[in-house]
Amino acid sequence: MRDFRDAKAMAQTLRDAFTAKGVSLTHSESLELIARTLGSHDWNELAARIQSERKLPDAEPPRLNGGKPARQEIAVDAAILDGYVGFYQHTDNFVMTVTRDGNQLLARLTGQSPIPIYPESNTEFFVKVVDAHIRFITDARGRAVSLILHQNNRDMPMKRIDAATAQRIETKRAEKLKTQSPSPGTEAALRRFVDGLISGKPNYGEMSSEVAEAIRNQLRELHSELAPLGSIHSIEFAAVGHRGEDIYIIKQEHGARHWRIMLDSRGMISTVLFNEGL
Repeated sequence: MRDFRDAKAMAQTLRDAFTAKGVSLTHSESLELIARTLGSHDWNELAARIQSERKLPDAEPPRLNGGKPARQEIAVDAAILDGYVGFYQHTDNFVMTVTRDGNQLLARLTGQSPIPIYPESNTEFFVKVVDAHIRFITDARGRAVSLILHQNNRDMPMKRIDAATAQRIETKRAEKLKTQSPSPGTEAALRRFVDGLISGKPNYGEMSSEVAEAIRNQLRELHSELAPLGSIHSIEFAAVGHRGEDIYIIKQEHGARHWRIMLDSRGMISTVLFNEGL
């Protein structure tokens, strides 16, 4: 019998059932429906729940990636925690909101649900449901002026912004979700990006520094996965994702992928990823 850990297979079954009845449903839409059916706010929350269930055997001590011992939670004074509450911006469209509920800090990334973060020192916090941690950079008064999110072997610095700026970013995202219209330039940028991966010669000048670094580190794997699928046959806009990213279906000669892309204010690719299949 299937449980929530089979969510992707369940989403595909749901999509197939709708298709058989002549109803079009994208892969991302089916994932979101399954997530809500299983009691989660969205797919990201369910994915975190799935990952949290992947425990090591009881005979083994809890460990993080790389074999490091699990982090230990400590108590931190509420006055210190208050210095971290606020908004932190990573890209033009990506904000982390930090709030306090009693002695518990919560962090919420744009388009996701809040998750608890736990202190291992006065300035460093970790997440239990995924392998990630946050370090707050403070001024002389102990108020955070920025933070660094470390996840997927990447350091993502985020500067503190005021509430008004955070609200403008959220309003822009909400308006885009409502209109479900792609941002100018994303389709052309995505085509060039994927063509570059297929050829093995991506144009790093069209990417943010973080995206460029990630692609350099993964180019061999990405090229070996996409090149056998052949050249691009078509690109079709599918939807606006929950973070405000544009979702496209790219069909190649021997396969298809759902791609997500965002551009920053300079027109550089600031977010890009894909899901296998449709």
